[in-house]
Amino acid sequence: MGSFSFTKDAGEKVFKENKVATEKTELILAHLKKYDLIPDSMTASFEGEKLVVAGEVNTIHEKNKILATAGNIHGISEIEDRITVAGAEAGSTWGNGPTAEVAATLTEASPIASNEQFYTVKKGDYLSKIAKAVYGNANKYPLIFEANKPMLQDANLIYAGQVLVIPPLEA
Repeated sequence: MGSFSFTKDAGEKVFKENKVATEKTELILAHLKKYDLIPDSMTASFEGEKLVVAGEVNTIHEKNKILATAGNIHGISEIEDRITVAGAEAGSTWGNGPTAEVAATLTEASPIASNEQFYTVKKGDYLSKIAKAVYGNANKYPLIFEANKPMLQDANLIYAGQVLVIPPLEA
């Protein structure tokens, strides 16, 4: 639960700016359903540039994919997260957190309530560079790519301002 900021002028164009809030919300929900990301019980409302999402999902990964995919829609600057995870313990975080060296390189990364984190792509970033910073191994970039499907369809097509889900490196 909480609020997450996104780059308003980046991302996939799902709606036209002149649409009313209810039309924008319907288009966003249809976009997420197109990728089979949200259950039928998910609700959303659009307030200015902020999208409020609520409902229950089965896993933290599902929740994070919903937040990242919705946040990467052009015209959304903030998401208020009211999504709960069935059976999740409150306050769980990304293990003990990344190492101090990794944390220093991830100035745009934000811990979230899960075993994952978000990373905002900066100009000049590419998945293997992000994997090197997060995991210490550039060859782990497929983990990031897979965690962000279907939002990402090509590992070479990311853009500055895009928010990615960074899954933990399995032991």
